[in-house]
Amino acid sequence: IEPPLLYDNRTSYNLMLTLSGMKNLEPKSVFIILSLSVYLFIILLNTVLIVTIILNKPLHEPMYLFICNLCFKELYRATGFYPSFLYLLFSSSHVISYIGCMTQSFIIYTSYMCEYTTLVIMAYDRYVAICRPLEYHRTISTHTVAKALLYSWAFPFIMGFPNVIITSLLPLCGSEIDRLYCDNWSIVKLSCLPGTASNIYGFIVIGVFLAHGVIVLLSYQRLIVACRNSADNKNKFMQTCGPHLLSLLNFTVAVLFDLMFSRYGSKEFPEHLRNFFQVEILVIPPILNPLMYGLKLTEVRKRLFQKCKKY
Repeated sequence: IEPPLLYDNRTSYNLMLTLSGMKNLEPKSVFIILSLSVYLFIILLNTVLIVTIILNKPLHEPMYLFICNLCFKELYRATGFYPSFLYLLFSSSHVISYIGCMTQSFIIYTSYMCEYTTLVIMAYDRYVAICRPLEYHRTISTHTVAKALLYSWAFPFIMGFPNVIITSLLPLCGSEIDRLYCDNWSIVKLSCLPGTASNIYGFIVIGVFLAHGVIVLLSYQRLIVACRNSADNKNKFMQTCGPHLLSLLNFTVAVLFDLMFSRYGSKEFPEHLRNFFQVEILVIPPILNPLMYGLKLTEVRKRLFQKCKKY
């Protein structure tokens, strides 16, 4: 038996990796049209919401700025996936460079973490607004909002870089990834050495962001108690917290499934279902979030319809 071909740290940077999950996407023309349509729709929805919030001074409130930030995250994640995916659909070889693969993995997974940090900040904002309304403008000041927005981007990047460094130090014994896009664990599985360090660090990151989820749940527990005996607070909760909660649940389920399947999924699982669950998180949240926040929040909806009437 021939020994596996070893790509060390120097040669792996020039290596081309094959995304074998794309081999059976037929007919290609249908997938190209669908992918391009979804990508353009994501850009349109999120850009419209961002521009609406930026151009309307009454919407320059913390809650709307956090929604605007969430839309930027959706554009960031979509741009990390769709252009590369469309390029590979046009290509006959379905190969991506090692550097390109690592970059795509970093963008997609930092965007997951960015979304969590933003949703946690939004949960705290709603908690203060409903449970401590008299303290709201003092607690959620302009300075606090700026720090929160910086944290929502900086913390995921700080958590993401060590993962890239740990993975890049591993020599590779293969070049085929059985997915539609690159993820860190699939690259680790190509290594000739055990990916123990990457595995441990990955679980640390998952634990940190599950803790973020616990913070959100505690915020909602306080919110539900505060809203129970007040009709006004109930109305506020349903209008502003409903979309946030739905977004969080949908995103959490999709992320956990993607992470668990990439680590423990069986190849016997039907390929079309594997592909669906891989891209669900790259299709549903970027469309669902701007639709929910744009249509559910009265102030945003009102200004969107005003703009539409002008045209």
